[in-house]
Amino acid sequence: MINGAGGRESDRHDSPAKLKMVVDQAVLVDFAQAVTDNQWTGFSKHFTHLKSGQPPKDTTLLLTAVLSDAINQGLRKMAEASPGITVTKLGWLQAWHVRDETYAAALAEIVNAQTRQPFAARWGHGATSSSDGQNFKAGGRGLFAGHVNLKYGQEPGVQFYTHISDQYAPFHSKVITATVRDSTYVLDGLLYHESDLRIEEHYTDTAGFTDHVFALTHLLGYRFAPRIRGLADKRLYIPGKSDSYPTLKPLIGGSINTEIIRTHWDDILRLTTSIKTGTVTASLMLRKLGSYPRQNGLATALRELGRLERTLFTLDWMQNPELRRRVQTGLNKGEARNALARAVFFNRLGELRDRSYDNQRHRASGLNLLTAAITLWNTVYLEHAITTTEHPTDDPLLDHLSPLGWEHINLTGDYTWNTPRQPRNGKLRPLRRPGNP
Repeated sequence: MINGAGGRESDRHDSPAKLKMVVDQAVLVDFAQAVTDNQWTGFSKHFTHLKSGQPPKDTTLLLTAVLSDAINQGLRKMAEASPGITVTKLGWLQAWHVRDETYAAALAEIVNAQTRQPFAARWGHGATSSSDGQNFKAGGRGLFAGHVNLKYGQEPGVQFYTHISDQYAPFHSKVITATVRDSTYVLDGLLYHESDLRIEEHYTDTAGFTDHVFALTHLLGYRFAPRIRGLADKRLYIPGKSDSYPTLKPLIGGSINTEIIRTHWDDILRLTTSIKTGTVTASLMLRKLGSYPRQNGLATALRELGRLERTLFTLDWMQNPELRRRVQTGLNKGEARNALARAVFFNRLGELRDRSYDNQRHRASGLNLLTAAITLWNTVYLEHAITTTEHPTDDPLLDHLSPLGWEHINLTGDYTWNTPRQPRNGKLRPLRRPGNP
């Protein structure tokens, strides 16, 4: 069992214990404060005051407010579990220092720090990523009555749509309604994150692709590689007549209307530029394009271009087993991160009971920030464990470790920040062998 989080042993993902040495059991707040230390990230400086632009004077109060979002505790319950902290102080700090932009800047600081760790290069070069939606039930009907996705049952809820790099860093998260297709938000995470990652190839599952997404990812310089369910039922689209491709004729579903692409090419370029520069968000345009009637020229031209890109990808998918393995590996990392997020977001039965969209976004941002911090923490200590034990650095099994384990972190209890067990600046926590006191 996880420490109080109710998970199963099978939910764990290649924990650091496989190195036969683990970190001394860390209290959640102790770990959070270590990541905040300027020698690690100093991400707290990004939570600036709304008016003065100054960082918070009380870092402990800030970390408590962020932690209340991340573990779905709420300010009142968090104050009760944190000696010396009142709900009034937490509410004031959250109102003036905690916003979407401060969360995004702080997340980028942690992601960049994790990317710079030498051990992170074992998992990838930060050039590929995947995204997936994670459903969280809403603790009541009312506002969420219409937000039902039959994939997750009859209970209403919302989704946290998260992008994760090949180095396990969750670099973007967004709250979306359960009734919206994931593909609408694929480009938002690739374009509007604030980290130093330069993504070249992106993976999603079947819900993450449409022909419009294929077209726009290509135009914006990304290689889009979704795992398409029921590939045998998907038709190929070719320029010209199907008689020109006798081998592929049983798979061809139609021809590309290249004329309409030429006619609207300038409009396509203007749309792409607007999305790239942030004049309009990609998710907004994808929703509009999906709702336009078939006779809309721009939507039709972009769909035709997307069909062409999807056909090229499908042919590559059928011939390239390395591509299929790469996509599956990327999606597995996202699923492993979702397991960690589910374990951390354990209060209130893991249900979202906030009625306002702003509070929901804070919950998603806090959760993503904490999972990124755990990823950084584990990356640092995995390397520390290897160097301490003189484990062979050329062991190929090291590439299959993951920084998403959480069994060494106490998730529950009183959140006391100033404890004598915290390591001094520049020092790491002691390691211990399993079975030793």
